[in-house]
Amino acid sequence: MVNKPLNTELLDRALIFAIRAHAGTERRGKGFPYVVHPMEAMAIVATMTSDQELLSAAALHDTVEDTAITIGQIRSEFGERVASLVALESDNLYEETNDWHVRKQATLKRLAHAPREAKIVALGDKLSNMRAIAHDYTLQGDALWDIFRAKNRKDQEWYYRGLSEALRDLNDTLAYKEFESLIKQVFG
Repeated sequence: MVNKPLNTELLDRALIFAIRAHAGTERRGKGFPYVVHPMEAMAIVATMTSDQELLSAAALHDTVEDTAITIGQIRSEFGERVASLVALESDNLYEETNDWHVRKQATLKRLAHAPREAKIVALGDKLSNMRAIAHDYTLQGDALWDIFRAKNRKDQEWYYRGLSEALRDLNDTLAYKEFESLIKQVFG
């Protein structure tokens, strides 16, 4: 039996686009290229779906928030569905405030009401973040929180527990179970 080749044209373009968009940037406090994070988020999403648009959105999820790329460029290059999924992950498109709590509260509300496919992309991002937090917390303890905009451990706990609740629709996935486990590991 010959396997039918998988059409990855959209994802291939998204990967190249994300690599170029994040070129020369470092993941904050990590010492490695930023693009490692969106690639991990995409790999996590691949454990839940083979939908090329969702995988592409995961690879592109930080381009609008952390680079000069606009949502219009994402829409033009990758279509409305990918652009909508990326937009849902981009705090800067929704809240015109620097107040961390206001932005994160809006994110939690947006995710709680988002469709499952948007939650899948978000879980890829948030689980990648939580993996990094758990690893770094093991090494650094409470000194870890100094690299965040909200430096209080309780603020981070509030946000990640809120994410867990907002993404609860995905509790049938291994990714969600890992996310929950890491939250318990770090925050008790």
